Amino acid sequence: RAVGQGYAGGLADLLADQGLPQAHQLAGSINDAVAQGLARSVQAPRADGDRTRHAATPTLGADQGGTAAQGAVPPPPPAAPYGNQASGAPGQPTSPYGAQAPGTPGQPPASPYDPPAAADPPSGAQPGATAGGTVNYSHPRRQTTAPPPPPPTAPPAQPGQPQQPVAGDATGWSMDERLYNQVWGMFEDLARTMAAYRSAVDFADSRMEKELDQALSDPRSRIGGQSDAAREAARARHTELVDQARAALDRDLAQLTAEADVVEPALPAAYARWDNPVWHGHRVPMEIPMALRLGDLHLPEAPQLRIPMLVRLPLERGLWIDSGRADSLDGSYTDSHDLKRLAMETAVAHAARLLAVYPAGEFTVHVIDPAGSGGQALVPLVQTGVLAGPPALGAAGVADVLARLTQRVDLVQMAVRGGAPDSLPPGFDTSEQLLIVNDFPHGFDDRAVTQLRYLADEGPAVGVHLMMVADREEASAYGPLLDPLWRSLLRLSPVPDDHLADPWVGHAWTYEPSLVPPGSQVLQQVLSQLAAARTKYT
Repeated sequence: RAVGQGYAGGLADLLADQGLPQAHQLAGSINDAVAQGLARSVQAPRADGDRTRHAATPTLGADQGGTAAQGAVPPPPPAAPYGNQASGAPGQPTSPYGAQAPGTPGQPPASPYDPPAAADPPSGAQPGATAGGTVNYSHPRRQTTAPPPPPPTAPPAQPGQPQQPVAGDATGWSMDERLYNQVWGMFEDLARTMAAYRSAVDFADSRMEKELDQALSDPRSRIGGQSDAAREAARARHTELVDQARAALDRDLAQLTAEADVVEPALPAAYARWDNPVWHGHRVPMEIPMALRLGDLHLPEAPQLRIPMLVRLPLERGLWIDSGRADSLDGSYTDSHDLKRLAMETAVAHAARLLAVYPAGEFTVHVIDPAGSGGQALVPLVQTGVLAGPPALGAAGVADVLARLTQRVDLVQMAVRGGAPDSLPPGFDTSEQLLIVNDFPHGFDDRAVTQLRYLADEGPAVGVHLMMVADREEASAYGPLLDPLWRSLLRLSPVPDDHLADPWVGHAWTYEPSLVPPGSQVLQQVLSQLAAARTKYT
């Protein structure tokens, strides 16, 4: 932002221009603090070229035992869903709106459907001959895979009018992937648009203060009406700059709102809100979706524009529904009892969504409720019979569930490391596992806490996921022992709270969980349909 305001040296020059001492040291401290704050940001979509959805049984990787066959060609690096990656920065996702590298002058840009150009054969080698001496009979321009269907296009806009948005107008091999990339594109666009607006307002404020200081620093200007005229001129320039920034923001918000209005109704069940009509015609899917909706995100300058918060599946991190005391953004007060009830309802809504979007028999949910305080919220899951068993009560139930899941993680890890992922015991359940823990650390001893930390660290890699409904203050007796556990989980709140940050600018976004509308029976209908499908499946 400092460079955009005309400071070639960046933040250090801006601070020095403001008259701050030790500007370079202060700028370095600010950059370090920003880097540490990125740890709480929403994870950006990873670059993943594998379009298949893996089941709970992991596959054997090249670094997990076994040697590659001699002469085997390594697979090409995965393609990023947000476009081409810059050379020298592997693994960093790029935006679909980023500029492409210019090609060679005089040559047209390469088509995404053209095969890669072959290297020049060595001297003396015959065309079409491979290193092993065999002849390659494939046509050099023939496609080996079917190209993705073209994305939907909007009708041409009227002259002088912006292009009309259309759902699925993004890159991807399927409509779900296009919508996923489009939602993340809207997320990034709103973050950068708001960053530009806030930067412009900050610059206008700083400029007005600087002009006022200069006008009042000369005692002669305070005589007569010169000071009043200088103040009026500074305020007029400030108002003009702010109005220009607000006009640009309103224009971008109008375009993003129009895009959200066409994208939201087109979202599949995994991405949609519970009040979306797609849930009334929902059928148990045959494959795992790309992502899951956990709630909505918005900024205070545009509360009406809600961005779906989508996370990739299978889950790479556990979830923590914070049931501790939280200050509501609207000034309302929620006592601890209601907050714990809302936290458990949020956990049930997330678990039900996971069960609904996975194929029948591919996702299993376990519940630990030592004191039985979450019985009312768990009624939809218990009555429909979609749980692996009744909620575990007391210390004995906690120990039993944790022991079984820990043994599962150990077995899968040993099979993978031994190079025999198919050698699991007969009748081994290969579905993804989710453990919901309520009222932590009630009912947990030191051994159970150690097992819980082990599941949080090692479980996601082998299909065992954790969802905790807990108040961190209640576990303060363990001290820093549980700090790695809390940091490894994605913190969510049962009430609107601005604790999440985006991975591009670092704005504080207000998160609202995706809950079932009051009085709606859609959750009961979806779970009943899932239970019937499981009966047919088994």
